[in-house]
Amino acid sequence: MIVFFNNSFIPKEKASVSPDDRGFLFADGVYEVIRSYEGRLFKTDDHIERLKRSLRELRIELPPSLDIASIATELLSRNSLESGDALVYIQVTRGVAPRSHAFPDNRTPPTLYMCATAFCHPREIWTKGIDIITLPDTRWMRCDIKSVALLANVLASQQAKEKGAHEAVFVRDGFVTEGTHTSLFALFGGRLFTHPADSRILAGITRSTVLGHCGELKIPVEESPIAEADLPKAEEIMVSSTTEEVTPVVTVNGSPVNQGKPGPMTRKLQQAFRDAVTR
Repeated sequence: MIVFFNNSFIPKEKASVSPDDRGFLFADGVYEVIRSYEGRLFKTDDHIERLKRSLRELRIELPPSLDIASIATELLSRNSLESGDALVYIQVTRGVAPRSHAFPDNRTPPTLYMCATAFCHPREIWTKGIDIITLPDTRWMRCDIKSVALLANVLASQQAKEKGAHEAVFVRDGFVTEGTHTSLFALFGGRLFTHPADSRILAGITRSTVLGHCGELKIPVEESPIAEADLPKAEEIMVSSTTEEVTPVVTVNGSPVNQGKPGPMTRKLQQAFRDAVTR
């Protein structure tokens, strides 16, 4: 595999991160994941803009001349990923410096790592739907930053796995925020609800795409917190992300949603998303 590390395309086995890198020491960095369909990057500008926003919030600066999209395209080519589905992973840390909580000298160059890998999502998940569980949201209050500090997500995801669920959804102060790697939507009275894009959730690129499709399809939407207590009353529930696309939820904490079957609104939005990918 060929990766991009700092300023060079090199074999992955030759990429080496210093033990003094602040990403390793403090999780002082951000990341982004872009989906590729048949060699075509999807929503590239949106992903790069979100990456830049995360970097601004952490006050990490990449060289203005750096062309992330071109590097991503080159990685697909060098790794023979121009057909089929793939993921491009991007991670930026504050760089290598003596261990100290405060920022190092502003001349410290950031560490940039990018790689591209083949991706195959199990299609039956889109067809049959998934099971989710709810867990207390123990994360920090800046979930709008796509930080590499994902320990709470890792622990929640492991709990879901141990309970036979596909995803864990966080609950803060009695309201659903988002999943460990997904945004959540729930249908009540024909209106689709999702948590507003504030500091408690990541502004998902697929979430934004789904909201755009809702506008095109005249589906009423309300960006408003969903009470955990109301989830059993939902007519439909779905999650979205770069890897999950639009995925129906058929059980929550073991209780069925829509009699344990994907609903028509979810199917409509799934199709709209697939149409967008095809275009």
